[in-house]
Amino acid sequence: MNDFKKAELIKKYRNADSRMVLLDYDGTLVDFTPMPVAAKLTDHLFDILIRLLDTPQTEIFIITGRGHQETDKIFANLPINIIAEHGAIIRERGRWENQINNNCSWKETVIPILNQITAECPESFIEEKDFSLAWHYRNAESQSGFAHSRKLINNLEAIIHSYDLKILDGNKVVEVMTNEVGKGKAVMKLFEQKNYDFILSIGDDATDEEMFEFFSHITKAYTIKVGNGDTFAKYKFTSINDVVFLLKQLSL
Repeated sequence: MNDFKKAELIKKYRNADSRMVLLDYDGTLVDFTPMPVAAKLTDHLFDILIRLLDTPQTEIFIITGRGHQETDKIFANLPINIIAEHGAIIRERGRWENQINNNCSWKETVIPILNQITAECPESFIEEKDFSLAWHYRNAESQSGFAHSRKLINNLEAIIHSYDLKILDGNKVVEVMTNEVGKGKAVMKLFEQKNYDFILSIGDDATDEEMFEFFSHITKAYTIKVGNGDTFAKYKFTSINDVVFLLKQLSL
């Protein structure tokens, strides 16, 4: 995003009567860490979010793939709305509400497949959430982790259609969930509930592309991908520092 477009974004944000800001967490607000629990907001960013939350007619959402209990702890001291597990469960005004009805019986079939690939790939690990299963290979040797992730995706593709599941091929993580879940579906629901005249959506991962795609033809929506790679987002940022700097400018 060049300086002209950034100035345009800031001006439209300040002139808007009703704003929605959607922020991914890992890779967007905080750097990736060997263990997800270690990724914490800086005090500086915490203060910026507080100022944004105090802005009239502005709704801020953290939209993340993390489990809702973990995310609840991260933002325990911040009265912010949270869309967790890629849209499966949402916290608004401090109250969590499931967005889907799913008994997750499919996990019994998927867990043995993940266990097998974990045994084959040292330093990889499984994360079970309420509505999904994630296999992380961020700590594994790079080439081995990637090769095993391709093998895992191939194995999963043989069974997902029988259970109406989908695979998210993320940043050193492969995640399985029901087709009912997705950041695109979550933001569509929010968009339809209220007539926002300014929308900002920022994310870094393949899991954010559904969100970017939904907003791709909405002129009042600014979508920003952090990092390289193909994207449905209209603009790109190089790093998390760019995100923090923009949010700081919006909070002034």
